[in-house]
Amino acid sequence: GVKDGKWTVLQLVEALGFSLENTDPRTRGRGMQLLSQVLLRCYSLLQEKEVLHLILFYESRLQDHHLVIPSVLQGLQALSMCEVLSPGLAVSVLKAIFQEVHVQSLMQLDRHTVYTIITNFMNTREEELKGLGADFTFGFIQVMDGEKDPRNLLVAFQIVRDLIAKDYALGPFVEELFEVTSCYFPVDFTPPPNDPHGIQREDLILSLRAILASTPQFAEFLLPLLIDKLDSELQSAKLDSLQTLTACCAIYGQKELQEFLPSLWSSLRREVFQTASEKIETECLAALHALSACLSRSVLSSDSEDLLDSFLSSILQDCRHHLCEPDMKLVWPSAKLLQAAAGASLRTHHRITCSVLPLLLEQYTKHTQSSQRRTILEMLLGFLELQQNWGHVEEDESTLLSLQAPVCSVVFSALTDLSVQLQLVGIKALTVLGSLQGFLSSSDLELVVDHLIRLALHEEDSQSSEAAMEAAGSLAPTYPKVFSERMVPRLEEELQSGPPLRCVSSSEQEESYHNHRSLQQRCLQALAAVSTHTSIMRETVPVLLQHLQKVQKGTEARNTKDIISVCQSLHRVALQCQQDAEGCWYFHQTVVPCLLAMAVQAAMQESTHTLPGKALLEEEVLAAMIPVISAATTHLSPELAAQSVSHVVPLFLDGEVSFLPQNSFPCSFQPFGDGECLEAQRRLVALLMAFVCSLPRNVAIPQQEWLLQELLALSCSCNCPFTATTAAKCFAGLVNKHPAGQQLDEILQLAVNRMEPGLAEGPRRMQALTLLLWVTKALVLRYHPLSSCLTDRLLGLLGDMELGPAAADGFSLLMAESPDVLHKGCHADVRIMFRQRFFTDNVPKLVQGFHGAGPDMKANYLKGLSHVLNHLPKPVLVAELPTLLSLLLEALSCSDHVVQLSTLSCLHPLLLEAPQIMSLHVDTLVTKFLNLTSSPTMAVRIAALRCAHALTSLPTTVLLPYKGRVIRALAKPLDDKKRLVRKEAVAARGEWFLLGSPGR
Repeated sequence: GVKDGKWTVLQLVEALGFSLENTDPRTRGRGMQLLSQVLLRCYSLLQEKEVLHLILFYESRLQDHHLVIPSVLQGLQALSMCEVLSPGLAVSVLKAIFQEVHVQSLMQLDRHTVYTIITNFMNTREEELKGLGADFTFGFIQVMDGEKDPRNLLVAFQIVRDLIAKDYALGPFVEELFEVTSCYFPVDFTPPPNDPHGIQREDLILSLRAILASTPQFAEFLLPLLIDKLDSELQSAKLDSLQTLTACCAIYGQKELQEFLPSLWSSLRREVFQTASEKIETECLAALHALSACLSRSVLSSDSEDLLDSFLSSILQDCRHHLCEPDMKLVWPSAKLLQAAAGASLRTHHRITCSVLPLLLEQYTKHTQSSQRRTILEMLLGFLELQQNWGHVEEDESTLLSLQAPVCSVVFSALTDLSVQLQLVGIKALTVLGSLQGFLSSSDLELVVDHLIRLALHEEDSQSSEAAMEAAGSLAPTYPKVFSERMVPRLEEELQSGPPLRCVSSSEQEESYHNHRSLQQRCLQALAAVSTHTSIMRETVPVLLQHLQKVQKGTEARNTKDIISVCQSLHRVALQCQQDAEGCWYFHQTVVPCLLAMAVQAAMQESTHTLPGKALLEEEVLAAMIPVISAATTHLSPELAAQSVSHVVPLFLDGEVSFLPQNSFPCSFQPFGDGECLEAQRRLVALLMAFVCSLPRNVAIPQQEWLLQELLALSCSCNCPFTATTAAKCFAGLVNKHPAGQQLDEILQLAVNRMEPGLAEGPRRMQALTLLLWVTKALVLRYHPLSSCLTDRLLGLLGDMELGPAAADGFSLLMAESPDVLHKGCHADVRIMFRQRFFTDNVPKLVQGFHGAGPDMKANYLKGLSHVLNHLPKPVLVAELPTLLSLLLEALSCSDHVVQLSTLSCLHPLLLEAPQIMSLHVDTLVTKFLNLTSSPTMAVRIAALRCAHALTSLPTTVLLPYKGRVIRALAKPLDDKKRLVRKEAVAARGEWFLLGSPGR
C-alpha cells in the first residue's frame, strides 16, 4: 500500500500504534520489525518531514528493550539511505547509537547493520560527520572494540580506512584506533568448510594491512609490533610482518623510521642469514629494498642526520666482509642483501657498488677454482643488472665506468674458461654490459662479437653455443653496425666453406664430414639468431637463401636434413621480424617467391624426370617450408597481403609464374591438372595452404570459389595421402574464414556431396574421412550449424570396421590445437569455449554409442571419449568427473595402448585436482595403474607410474591400506630396461615409502 501511494508511512505508524506501544516487548518488537521492513523497501519514497519524524521516533526507541533493538537498527539502516535527510540528522542518529547501544552485545547481523549505517552516512554526509571532530572516531572505536566476526571485520576495516584516507579527525585517539585494529595482527583465521560467505584469510590480511600502512601516525606503535612479530617462531607472522613493513615504507619518511632502523636491520639480516624459507628470504629482501628506497626519498634539511648513509654503512659493515671468506658460506645471503639495498635508488646503488665491485673483482682474481669464480661472477652480474635500472652510464656518477677495464677483463676471461657453467654466466654478463649504453668501447665491442662467434660456432658444449647465439640476438638491435660488419661476413664465410679434404680412413672421413655439417648447422642457427634488426636481416636472409639453393641440388638424405635446417633458420627469422612492418614485408617478398620458385622448379624437373632438386619435394621438407611461409604472411598488413595474394593464387590456378625469380621453367605449372606426371606439382599445394590459410580474414582471395572446388576435388581424388591431406586442410582453412551466406552453403553442400560417396565405399575412404575431419573442425571452431551434422556422421563411423579406429583418433584432431592451419595465430575464426560446447553436445552421444556398441567397437568410443576429455579445460573436467569416471576406468582395461595412454594423461591431473572424488575409486585405480606398469609400451608404463605417483596426493588414510602392495609392485619397474621408466619408478616408490611419515 505504501509503495502504491494508498498509505503514507505515518499512517502506517498510527495503524501499528497498538503494537508499537504495547507493554510486551515481543509485541513491540514485531511492530517495529514490520515498520522497518516496510522502510527498507520504501525509503526512496519518503518525504523530508516524514524522515525527520521517523528518525526522532527511532532514536527514542534505541532505549527500548533489547528484543526491540535489532528492528530499530534495521529501520535506521533504511533511513540512512534516504536522500532527503535533513542536515544534522545523521550526526543525531550516530550520537544516539554511540550513547545508547552496546554494539558488541548484539548478534552478528545486528552489528553488521550498525556498520552499514555508519558506512552509509560516511558516503553521503561526510562533512556533517567531520563536524563531530574526534568524537566520531572515539564513538566508532567503542562500536568496533571486541569485534570477532570476519564478515563484520571486513566492513569495519573499510570504515577505518575511510576515516584515515578521507582525513577525519583522529585527535588524541590515534593510539586507541591503532590498538582496536592491530589486535587482529597477524590474522589467524581459517574459513570453515563449505563457507557460503567465501571470506578467505587473505581478504582479512590485505584489508588489515591497508589500515596499518595507511598513515605515518601509526608508525611509533606499529614498528615495535612488527619487530616483535619478526622475532616470533611463527612463519606466517613473519611473512605478514615483512609484507606490512614493505607496504608502510611507501608512506613513511626518515622521521618515522629513525628510531627503529637498527632493530629492523638486525631482524632482516638475521632472517636472511638463518632462514630455511625461500618465501621469508624473498620478503626480507623486498622489505630492505623498500626501507632503502624510503630513506632515499626523504629530503634532508641542512642540519639533519643523513640516515641513508648510516643505514648503508651498517649494511656494508655487516655484509661486505662475508664476500671475502674462504669457505664462501655467507656469500650469497650477503650479496642478496647488498643487491636489495643497491637496487632501491641511484644513490644507494652508487654507494654500495663503490664499495663492493672492486672487492668482487679482486676476489675473482684471487680465486682460481672455476666454481668459486662462477659464484663471484654471478654476484657481479647481479650488480651489473641493477645498473640497467638507471639507464645511460654517466661518467661522473658511475663506479662501473671507472672499473670498465677490469670488469671487461673478468668477463672476457670467463668466456675462455673451460667450465661451461662459468662461460654461461660470462655470456649473461656480456649481454648486460652490452645493454649499458656508453660502457663498451668500439674495440671492446669487436672483441665481444669475436667471442660470441667463437662460442657459437666452435664451443663443444651446446649450452654455451646456444647462449652465445641468444646473446648475439639480444645485442644486435643495439649495435647493428658492428654485427653486420663483423659477425655476418664471418658466418657467411664459414657457411660457404666446402667439406674438408679427403682423409686417410673412411672413419676419419665420416667424422670430418660430421664435424663440417655440425659447423654448418651452427652457422645457420647463428645467422637466424642475430637477425633481430632489419638492417642485419637484409644481409642474413640472402645468405640463407643462397645456401638453400646450394644444398637443394641433390637427392641424398643429408641434403634433406640440410634443407630442413635452413628452413628452421628462416622460420626463426620470420618470427623475429613479425612486429616490424618494414622487415616483415622485406622477408615476405624476398623469401616466399624464392621458396615457391625453387619448389616449382623441383616439381617440374620431377615431371620431366631430371633429378636435381628432388629433396625439395620430400614431405618433411615441405612440412618445414610451411611454417616459414605462414610466419611470413600472418603479420602482413591487409594492403600488402592483397598485393601478394594477387600473385600466389594465380600461380596455382593459372600457372602464372612471371612474379617468381628465375622463372624460365621447362614446362607449365598445373598443380590441379590431371595426369600422373603432375603428382610432384600437386604436392606443392602444401605451400599454397601455408600462404592462403595465414592471410588476415579481411583479405579477399581472387577466384576463391574456383580454388575451393579444385582443392575439394584434389582432396577426394588424389592417391598421395600427403597431397590429399594438405588439400583438405587448405579447403578447411578457407571455409573457416569464408563469410556466412549462400556461397558458403553451396560450397559446403558440394563438399558433403563429394564426401558421402567416398565414405560409403571405394578405395579412397580414408581420404574422404580426412576431408570430413578437417571440414568438421573448421565448422566446429566457428559454431557453424552444419558442424553438428558432420560430427554425427563422424560418430556413426566409430562403428565402422575399417574406418572406426581412424575416426576415433579424429576426435583428437577436432579438439587439439592445429600447428599450421585453423588456429588464432593464422587468423582463423575460433570461438571462445568451443571445446566445452563440443563436450556438452557430443560426449553424451559417445557414452550412448559405447553402451550400444559391440565388443569389437567399444574401444573406438573409449578412444574418442578419452581424446575429447584429454583436451578439455581441467575445471570443466573436474565438474563432470563423477559421471565419467567409471567409463575412464573401463578405458584403462582396453587393449589399445593409445586409449590407455590418453586415459592415463587425462586421469593424472584429476588425481591432483579432485582427490576427494578419486579416493572413492582408490581400489580400482591402484589395481589398474599397477597392471599398466608392465605394459609392453614404454609411454604407457611411464604414464602409469606417474599416475601411481600422483595417487599419493589422495588422503593418507585412504591410501595406507595399499602402501605395502604398491611398494612391492613398484620394485619391478626399478629394473626396467628403459632409463626413463626407472626414473619414474624411483620417484613414485619413494613417495609411497614416505606416505604416513611425520610431517608429510
